[in-house]
Amino acid sequence: MNADKNILQAEDANFAGRASSQPLISVRGLKKSFDNLEVLKGIDIDIHQGEVVFVVGPSGSGKSTFLRCLNLLEEPTGGTILFEGYDITDKRTNINMHRQKMGMVFQQFNLFPHMTVLKNLTIGPMKLQGKSFEEAKTEAMRLLERVGLADRANAYPNQLSGGQKQRIAIVRALCMKPDVMLFDEPTSALDPEMVGEVLSVMRELAEEKMTMVVVTHEMAFAKEVASRVIFIDEGRIVEEAEPQEFFDNPKSERLKNFLAKVI
Repeated sequence: MNADKNILQAEDANFAGRASSQPLISVRGLKKSFDNLEVLKGIDIDIHQGEVVFVVGPSGSGKSTFLRCLNLLEEPTGGTILFEGYDITDKRTNINMHRQKMGMVFQQFNLFPHMTVLKNLTIGPMKLQGKSFEEAKTEAMRLLERVGLADRANAYPNQLSGGQKQRIAIVRALCMKPDVMLFDEPTSALDPEMVGEVLSVMRELAEEKMTMVVVTHEMAFAKEVASRVIFIDEGRIVEEAEPQEFFDNPKSERLKNFLAKVI
């Protein structure tokens, strides 16, 4: 583990000397097929540090597949993905090292049910980053305090509401101090009254210039928080723009029709 850590630190040093204008994530010609079904048909996009990019589109358009390809939870069938200047689609790349810098928040929380909240939050930094329990606990408690859940540190996931579980899932990703946060429809499994507490945490992250890529159906939230909105349909990026332009002045008929149904 120490050897991997040293390699990652060396890569960090190399990256620090590169041009600051270089995209944090650069995707070219991204394709993904499941057997004979082509889900992504050639995605090109650059995401820069501090951007909050929202990805919207109809169900089955390839949004979640695109997001999961960014950290290789789904392996692309074509194209390249550069993360911090490194081609993570290269078979020689140690993707697990780079995943430590890519926080992922899923629809279904994915907390370990047999572990307390605190254990869920400290296991990653301890096992993957070599932190002591006290180091990991201090950071975990700081973040729990921030999201208003410090009093739930010794609770188990089945003792939490859906909104609390998703806030814990966000904190778990933040405990790894990632350079980018990936959100896969983080509110879709929540009751309506719990959505606001999760969006509040995400809003704070956006205000602090955390780089975020968010797949969502929350159009009002996208209009409020995004720095850029991308519309994916049938595996392709059809349109992208800043939120006001995107929602108030859509160019393509396909986006016009989509927005008419969801707003």
